[in-house]
Amino acid sequence: MSQDALDAELLHRKQRLAASFRLFGRFGFDEGVAGHITARDPSDPTRFWVNPFGLSFKQIKVSDLICVDHTGAVVVGDRPVNQAAFAIHSRVHLARPDVIAAAHAHSLYGKAWSAFRRPLDPLTQDACAFYEDHAVFDDYTGVVLDLAEGDRIAAALGDRKATILANHGNLTVGASVEEAVFWFITMERTCQAQLQVEAVARHEPVLIRHQDAVAARETVGSPEAGRFSFAPLWDWITEIEPDLLD
Repeated sequence: MSQDALDAELLHRKQRLAASFRLFGRFGFDEGVAGHITARDPSDPTRFWVNPFGLSFKQIKVSDLICVDHTGAVVVGDRPVNQAAFAIHSRVHLARPDVIAAAHAHSLYGKAWSAFRRPLDPLTQDACAFYEDHAVFDDYTGVVLDLAEGDRIAAALGDRKATILANHGNLTVGASVEEAVFWFITMERTCQAQLQVEAVARHEPVLIRHQDAVAARETVGSPEAGRFSFAPLWDWITEIEPDLLD
């Protein structure tokens, strides 16, 4: 890939990354200084771009993003990196060369569902995006600051698109920023739907049959579906908050 093409791809990833933080802020996924989304640098796959520690999702612009190398050093930008972001995302990116982006936040329904330490059921068509394609990391030991803990999370994730972090929240990945972020958004809503079903159900809910869930996953859970589903969110957030592109 030429340098011009690499520069164009980097700008694309950074713009989608900044837009994703604004979307997370709009959807109420922020919780103090918790949460991070990363995008691999196309020129140096050992580096990734991420939100600076302590800056609100609702304020992040392209120019605010920082680049972190494989040692955790900030190589572009003048703000610090969230150490939990480095511990988790650096190990996921290392273990999964196919992953361009990863998203994690302490969103309300994701962290509520994570307390059950159970995978999501194929209750709805949207839930089928995660059918047999997400894992549960079922051992909470505190704030993730150790690289070894990041390795354990990456191992639990395996080759799937998402993992539920016990008593913590969700982590999603994708071959593009758009894909990883849409998976997080729809996984949060899937957690909400399952929590509501279990709260009000007087009888056992009817699960989608295995073969039908697999068929639905191939449609609504494909990388193309993730990227395409992000597109209207991009159009909306850049129209109402154009300063994110600065």
